[in-house]
Amino acid sequence: MANIIHIVNGDAIVPILEKSGIGGKIVVWREMLCEGPLDQEVASDEFWKKRYQFFEENFGVSKLAYFDKTIKELLKVEDPPVDAELVLWFEFDLFCQINLMALCAYLLQDYRKDILYSLVCTGKVKGKDKMQSLTDFSAEDFPKLYEKKLKITRDNFLFAEKCWKVFVKNNPDELCKFNFNKKSKFQYFQLAINQHLKRFPAKNGLNQIQQKILEIVNTDAFTKYEIVQKILIWQQSETVYGFGDLQYFWYLDKLNCYCNIIEEKYYLNSLGKEIIG
Repeated sequence: MANIIHIVNGDAIVPILEKSGIGGKIVVWREMLCEGPLDQEVASDEFWKKRYQFFEENFGVSKLAYFDKTIKELLKVEDPPVDAELVLWFEFDLFCQINLMALCAYLLQDYRKDILYSLVCTGKVKGKDKMQSLTDFSAEDFPKLYEKKLKITRDNFLFAEKCWKVFVKNNPDELCKFNFNKKSKFQYFQLAINQHLKRFPAKNGLNQIQQKILEIVNTDAFTKYEIVQKILIWQQSETVYGFGDLQYFWYLDKLNCYCNIIEEKYYLNSLGKEIIG
């Protein structure tokens, strides 16, 4: 098929896909919808307004920069040619799976029967102990992944949209009750939501990530970069968050009230020691 449009969840995949020989146009879905305010109607005016504000206030990303990096890129999948194929390339982690839900909800808005929709989602691999990300595969492996792609139907998109709407409500009781495992083609939705539920506060008011950060700070005197490096190691071995360092620096900054920072090293203050027990 000549008219292939690959939608990838991150820039790291682009050079591998370009070298794979599969061909086609590449669109990067640059968002992190696991964080910040959301709207159930993906790409609506209210949705973009909330995302603009979130990135500007929390990460210093201007409205123009966000438009160029995210909205302008997404516009490339509008009105694809007849008999085109849209291939979604995603991974098993929370970061990816929430973006996948939103993208499916977006594509459903202009669903067309003359378009072939496919999904490549990495995770469990026979013979591998740990879950595999797309970057764990070489360019030579990508055609094999492409061959094993799953066809995504309108019914699949409708289910993903339901999942997205439940996530946006962010009610822990509803998240627990809803069966995210209902469609086998989205085999990692439930895994991602189970991880997300650990971001709700425990009895001491901290969620899993906040607790872990403060526990790391309590073990020794570390710089913010050392703390985030340790969090990334913990994330890879014990969770399926799939977050980048930018998110964890953001989490750490929000915990400054529990720390004293002396010569760029972090130490728990009395409030920090009290809250982690």
